[in-house]
Amino acid sequence: MSEKMFSEEQLEQLRSYPEIASDELIRYFTPTAADVAFVDPGKGRGTIDQLGMLVQLCTLPWLGFVPDDVAAAPAVAVARVAERLGVTPAALRLYGKRDQTRSDHLGLIAKYLEWQTAPAGSQAMKELEQFLLDRAMEHDSPTLLFNLAREYLMAAKVIGPGVLILAKMVGTARKAASDLTSQLVGHLLTAEVRSDLERMLAVDEGLGMTRLEWLVSPARDASATSVKTSIDKLTWLRAIDAHQMDVSVLPNERRRFLAQVARRSTNQGLERRKERKFPILLAFVAQAAVDQLDEVVSLFDQAVSARESRAKSKTDEALVERAKKGEARQLVMDVILPVLADPSIPDDEVGGMLRERIGMQRLREITSDAWKPLPRDHGRLSELESSYTYLRQFTPNVLAAIDLQGGPGMAGARPTRSSLTTTTAWSWPRCSAVAP
Repeated sequence: MSEKMFSEEQLEQLRSYPEIASDELIRYFTPTAADVAFVDPGKGRGTIDQLGMLVQLCTLPWLGFVPDDVAAAPAVAVARVAERLGVTPAALRLYGKRDQTRSDHLGLIAKYLEWQTAPAGSQAMKELEQFLLDRAMEHDSPTLLFNLAREYLMAAKVIGPGVLILAKMVGTARKAASDLTSQLVGHLLTAEVRSDLERMLAVDEGLGMTRLEWLVSPARDASATSVKTSIDKLTWLRAIDAHQMDVSVLPNERRRFLAQVARRSTNQGLERRKERKFPILLAFVAQAAVDQLDEVVSLFDQAVSARESRAKSKTDEALVERAKKGEARQLVMDVILPVLADPSIPDDEVGGMLRERIGMQRLREITSDAWKPLPRDHGRLSELESSYTYLRQFTPNVLAAIDLQGGPGMAGARPTRSSLTTTTAWSWPRCSAVAP
């Protein structure tokens, strides 16, 4: 199992000294007076053993274990420890020629630092197994689980087992998590559900692809075709009762992980998983039923908003043209009103005077276009009517697939044709969509 998860190069890296950061150097490789006294008890221990022991003593809290090749510790760390002891760093190359010497020293160091070992079958190892199983239900990355195991052991002040042992434990936890997943959702995997999930991996002649490929293909735009396709997906998922599949017995992270596996896997890859493919596909369709509903709502919102934006743009253009014509009329009124308000001008002369001052051509141009008062919305709803045919292509499908409910403040309101139109076109975000 460990060979499959980690390459030989990775295993070697996991059991060796990593590079050390400056803050780690100061934090872990600054021996106290008590540390120095511990490795130099004044009983004839040589400087080589003192240096080797002190490097191990500083390494254990840093890594949670001590690599076999103590002499391979970062040079800056060795130099810092050697300076504290007043010995040459090169002396470390002569340390631990006998494996027993290093392990004996590590045992003394563990007792001094109040760390413990974790032999096979010990309570610490059983607790680590349970910890890894819990984490494997949330994450499947071997590297992440390996690092989490080491962090867990360090927090408990337990010297980590060998790399191969820990890697094997990670592999066992991943398999146990997969088995536990199958057990937890086993009651949902009836013969009918299994048949539906199997059909997802078969090429559908009408689609020209598998249902799985079809479901994971995202909508590219908010066109009428995309909206109807999204509704078709939602309808198909509901036909297999995906929206009623309760997979809450699995942790959220586990559900997301399984759904992501389905999205990224090929049909052949899922088929090779045999029985283990069913929990994966189950988690996928349960999540897809939620995501697909969101997609339908989002696409419908975008489609309606796009038409509303286009109506607004056209209304704004019309208002600009109206403003230009209004400016011309205002200039004429600036000529007419002073004449009408002047009592010294006889009534029978007003008409002739205005026609003379303004000019008949200009008067004809201004009066040629009827000037109608604007509605309260400046004509935006009227402009939206031109989108009726387009929206009619998919709006009934959306309304049939989704139960729209009014948001806060809608209770008690009397629906009118105007209010319904406005809510649909402009206030769509205030509505909530729920599965029927």
